[in-house]
Amino acid sequence: MQTIDQFDFSGKKAFVRVDFNVPLDEQFNITDDTRIRASLPTINKILKDGGSVIIGTHFGRPKKVDDSLSLKHILPRISELLGLDVLFANDAVGEEAATKAAGLNPGEVLLLENLRFHAEEEGKPRNLPENATEKEIASAKRAIQESQKDFAKKLASYADVYVNDAFGTAHRAHASTTFIAVYFDRDHKLFGYLMQNEINAVEKVLKNTQRPFTAIMGGAKVSSKIGIINNLLDKVDNLILAGGMTYTFAKAFGGKIGNSIVEDDKLELAKELVEKAKVNGVKLMLGTDAKIADSFSNDAKTAYAPVNEIPDGWEGLDIGPKSEASFAEVIKNSKTILWNGPPGVFEFENFEHGSRAVAEAIVAATEKGAYSLIGGGDTVACINKFGLADKVSYVSTGGGALLEFMEGKELPGIKAIRGY
Repeated sequence: MQTIDQFDFSGKKAFVRVDFNVPLDEQFNITDDTRIRASLPTINKILKDGGSVIIGTHFGRPKKVDDSLSLKHILPRISELLGLDVLFANDAVGEEAATKAAGLNPGEVLLLENLRFHAEEEGKPRNLPENATEKEIASAKRAIQESQKDFAKKLASYADVYVNDAFGTAHRAHASTTFIAVYFDRDHKLFGYLMQNEINAVEKVLKNTQRPFTAIMGGAKVSSKIGIINNLLDKVDNLILAGGMTYTFAKAFGGKIGNSIVEDDKLELAKELVEKAKVNGVKLMLGTDAKIADSFSNDAKTAYAPVNEIPDGWEGLDIGPKSEASFAEVIKNSKTILWNGPPGVFEFENFEHGSRAVAEAIVAATEKGAYSLIGGGDTVACINKFGLADKVSYVSTGGGALLEFMEGKELPGIKAIRGY
């Protein structure tokens, strides 16, 4: 498999799958263009070589053609960042797209309309009647999956080489992330810089681990992180579990958690994870104290309490000072750090202190030579809020893709390029 640095794009047309699913305000202004800027090095490399680029991306979750989710809204910003007038095709496939792609000159860029305007991109049937039978649903799935291959073939026909630079969608077997790769030989399909950097970052954490290795997992539910927690318990030295899942563990061991979020059907699972940590020799750390509130609001009354002694009518919204100190001590003495999930409701100013303490401890460890990987939408937003993103080793653009990759799952978008 060639790398993007090895490949000469001179005179070649490249189909580049990116993730330009950026947030817009009500006036269709981009509020955060990070995802666009993240793929600029890949696009610019191709253009500098003397190649041309066909950009394919999804945008939102449309179930039909929807003007509010048209890529024409982000076209001006893409043109501005690239410093050239990017051409636009009003459909991802069809005569206009084919003609414009065929007519591209070296140094030119064509943006295709939202790939998800076509059900074939995701391979999921749409507009099934509510009373559809299992047989009808199965038949519709088979039909759309056959069409998915044809859709991918049409996209592939525009280009000489396929470049996947969309790590955030690598866990989905979609037409433009997986099926399209079939139509390019091994020497003409490769990862873009962003995709390769994401893969390198995860593999550095999981395969080239310097110890102690500490993972900090936050989030509201144990259930949403069970896969990665189980996988990490076979790899880490320290596992810090924080956020809303804290209270499921507290209740599992007889604690009083007031109105705090809890998964009552996961109490036994919590006990099993604690036991697995003991068996594996992993230091499992849970918050011991919490900043509690009498309502889920930034303006609520607040107090501090042990996580297993929260009064009725109160709920834990952040870790307390004792938890901050114990977490920070372990983090600062780590050599490899993974952080996914804030330990508190950092969106509320009055409950951001714990998340800031964790972020600052990671920065301190990084400054001492630790490798730190930050991932997950909320976690990235958190570290960006504190202005510390440039002080850690790597901030991942992947959400679900990162979690599944960390779980040890084979991602379709990666396998399609690597071939194994």
